[in-house]
Amino acid sequence: MEPVSAAVSAVLPAGGSGERLGGATPKQFCGLQGRPLVSYAVRAMERVSWISDIIVVVSPENIETMKSIIEKYGHKRVTVVKGGITRHRSIFNGLKVFAENQSSNRLLQKPEVVIIHDAVRPFVEEDILLKVVTAAKEHGAAGAIRPLVSTVIASGEDGCLDHSLERARYRASEMPQAFLFDVIYEAYQQCTDHDLDYGTECLHLALKYCKTNAKLVEGTADLWKVTYKRDLYAAESIIKDNLSQQICIITDLKEAVAQVGFLLHESLKSQVKDKEYATEEIQQLVDMLEKSNIPLLYPVILILVHLSISENISFSIGLEELTKIKKFAREVKKKNILVYGLLIQCKDHFSLQETVNSAAALTMALIKDRNPELTGQLLVA
Repeated sequence: MEPVSAAVSAVLPAGGSGERLGGATPKQFCGLQGRPLVSYAVRAMERVSWISDIIVVVSPENIETMKSIIEKYGHKRVTVVKGGITRHRSIFNGLKVFAENQSSNRLLQKPEVVIIHDAVRPFVEEDILLKVVTAAKEHGAAGAIRPLVSTVIASGEDGCLDHSLERARYRASEMPQAFLFDVIYEAYQQCTDHDLDYGTECLHLALKYCKTNAKLVEGTADLWKVTYKRDLYAAESIIKDNLSQQICIITDLKEAVAQVGFLLHESLKSQVKDKEYATEEIQQLVDMLEKSNIPLLYPVILILVHLSISENISFSIGLEELTKIKKFAREVKKKNILVYGLLIQCKDHFSLQETVNSAAALTMALIKDRNPELTGQLLVA
């Protein structure tokens, strides 16, 4: 990724009430895999090294909630700002922190380019951020767009069709957007109360008040906004899929067990992106995960694989071992590490691959579902 020469910061409006979502919790604070939606959006900005500061604008009653999220999940370079009664007023408050040095925590330098991105759009990638920032440096403003999915129509006073728009000529305005800071701040300073109370499009303000014609950048399909309850389910599904791309298989050094571990590793090749094959103590792995703080961000799955060459399950793994698995699972569950047991039964060499394939299918199901209720259970392949 090409480095960005300009100073860049980001403002994330997160002051919505979530009326369309329904329920008492605003959508930006709804949990996905045990972690608030807003945390995913903040993390997406944090991953970009050339973004200096991240301003999260929340309603006054949610300031302490947002601060606790930042502390719990170890977010860096983040400042919480009190929002206004509308989206535009909240964004304006976020911009004022840079222009008027209103932050009580630390000195924030006014950036050359500022990114504006919704806190309920968690899947933004560095590539599209770089594109809008680069375009904003050249044109003064830039924003991501997507093709319209449905045709836009207008109704008359009688409730009947008045006219429709030619869908091929129009695009849906999405986030992220980026601006030369002086352009968008001047636009907000000049705009009317009507704009602040009823407007929703930042690019329009730059055009209306600063004559800055924004460059439109084709965005990716994952820029959508979580608006309704069904969107939360879709977002969680995407997060689960993304988290299912990495796996580490742990075995001991016994020849038969090592062979099964290798075969399981090979069977999962086509289903996961990154793989490791190691011979370590399970406690060493847990200690490493704790130090890395990875379980703070999402549930980590550990599957303890046992090999049996006996036809009788009760003889292959004893009650004492099952009790140890359950106790260990209960302890590490508190640390957001989910432990499952998997018993691979193999009567002979010829049926080994078929059994391993079944174990691989169970492994992927456990990883994708991340069901905390199944922790400590022993599944049989």
